Amino acid sequence: MEPQILGVVVMFIATLLLAVPLGKYIAKVYAGQHIWTDRIFSPIEKLFFRISRIDPTKEMNWKQHLTVLLTINLIWFFWAMFCLLNQGWLPMNPDHNQNMTSDLAWNTAISFLVNCNLQDYSGETGVSYFTQIYGLMFLQFVSAGTGMAAAAVVFNALRDRTTEQLGNFYNYFLKSCTRILLPVCILVAAIHLFEGTPMTFKGMDTVTTMQGDTMHVSRGPVAAFVAIKHVGTNGGGFYGANSAHPLENPNYLSNIVQMVAQILIPFAMVFAFGFYTNKKRLAWVFWSVMTIGFLILVVPAIYTEVQGNPNIAHMGISQPGGNMEGKEVRFGATASAFWSIATTVISTGSVNGMHDSFMPVSGMNMLLGMMINSFYGGVGVGFLNFFIYVILAVFIGGLMVGRTPEFLGKKIEAKEMKIAMIIALFHPFLILVGTAVASYLTAHDTNMGWWFADAAGKHNASGWLNNPSYHGFSEMLYQYTSCSANNGSGFEGLADNNPFWNISAGIVLLFSRFLPIIGPVAIAGILAQKKFIPVSSGTLKTDTGTFGMLVFAVKVIIAALAFFPALALGPIAEWLKMH
Repeated sequence: MEPQILGVVVMFIATLLLAVPLGKYIAKVYAGQHIWTDRIFSPIEKLFFRISRIDPTKEMNWKQHLTVLLTINLIWFFWAMFCLLNQGWLPMNPDHNQNMTSDLAWNTAISFLVNCNLQDYSGETGVSYFTQIYGLMFLQFVSAGTGMAAAAVVFNALRDRTTEQLGNFYNYFLKSCTRILLPVCILVAAIHLFEGTPMTFKGMDTVTTMQGDTMHVSRGPVAAFVAIKHVGTNGGGFYGANSAHPLENPNYLSNIVQMVAQILIPFAMVFAFGFYTNKKRLAWVFWSVMTIGFLILVVPAIYTEVQGNPNIAHMGISQPGGNMEGKEVRFGATASAFWSIATTVISTGSVNGMHDSFMPVSGMNMLLGMMINSFYGGVGVGFLNFFIYVILAVFIGGLMVGRTPEFLGKKIEAKEMKIAMIIALFHPFLILVGTAVASYLTAHDTNMGWWFADAAGKHNASGWLNNPSYHGFSEMLYQYTSCSANNGSGFEGLADNNPFWNISAGIVLLFSRFLPIIGPVAIAGILAQKKFIPVSSGTLKTDTGTFGMLVFAVKVIIAALAFFPALALGPIAEWLKMH
């Protein structure tokens, strides 16, 4: 086996081996069982609740959970906007970075709030240390905790009983941050610190290269930022080059740690569901469906990147290592291709190579990972997105075999199906409408003054694209897909730091984050109130390979019907032209 392939296999297996016990631990955290971290974190949590005067034992119904979730997120948004618009005079700004413009601050605040971390600015020059820590890194923790807490509500609702009381959101949220995210982040940050990632509050350092040139190198509290960036499936880089930057991702070991860190909790949340509801077999079915989808996307991506660009090969030019354009020699084409699919499937959005330089098949598979948006997915919300497809599959499967659509002892009826279909269709709606508007404006080279103006003073829509034709279309399609999937990666040939993209992308980010949380929580809350029906001969079994295949088929059919025309205009057309 090739060493690079072996490295990818080791990363995947190591993640799985760690995810199963972590999933059991997460289930115990949400169930309120006694665990070894009680001694460390219980006093801290009690202090938080005492100061805020919150009773963590007071249970809430699903509507109260959502009210709390949306309210605290609104407060966090205003705090992030304050930091971004005032960082020029706030402390901890040794490099004298300026305030953001209002449209860029809007985009950045929303992006980090919704666990997307789309960055239309360059990290080391766009924000101060104060904003990085108290604005953005804070949001990376709480946005991940929000998604995990919402998943915990759904776990609670799917237990074998009838109830309206589904735990306390504040309790789920705080424990997600203290008991799960923080310990893993401390470990990941410590490894990066020993590998040479900066962890300082000093400003830029001046160094002299071996050629005798003088250059300024940005530093900062990078190791801590990188940890939650991946553990929370956030993806926002401290540096503009993200994990392709040698200080943010120094070597192959740090690359492995970051790769495992971003897959770990999405894996573990699936197993946590199995342990929490005592449906371990069903959890393995869910994980297997996600893994099959992941492998279908990652294997062609690795193959095409290792094979290289056929147009260059036809010119008789050697491509050692495959298609290395936009990739780091430290990692190679295989590890970068694996990362590119993992980060888009998982909804992390971090990059260790430039996605815009990948082959068309790889770009298409990145898009598909975000379009389907439930092969593992982000922390917490990945399971919520998968839950929507499960509800659809149960209803369709029940109709096909003439059995009552039931999931975990609860009937699936019209109300649940309507919510599930709205959520399933709203994702492609946001992507395709946004891309259609941007494509129309580009085709007509519209001039709308300030609305399109970028840093270079260009006012025409055609100035967005650094690549023409099919690939230019793919850049716009990728941007809205990344926003709707709360991913954050991009085809960076798109000049997106202008009011049009900042504002329109921010709107997509808001809707695509909270509706897919509201929908599954509402469905689960409604199901929890229904009478529990014991399993009988007429029940459609969901913990089987057959049902897993049905869920996978539902995903593929919905994605194909919704997105194939757009993919045909972008990466598929580019691939056909290349060959």
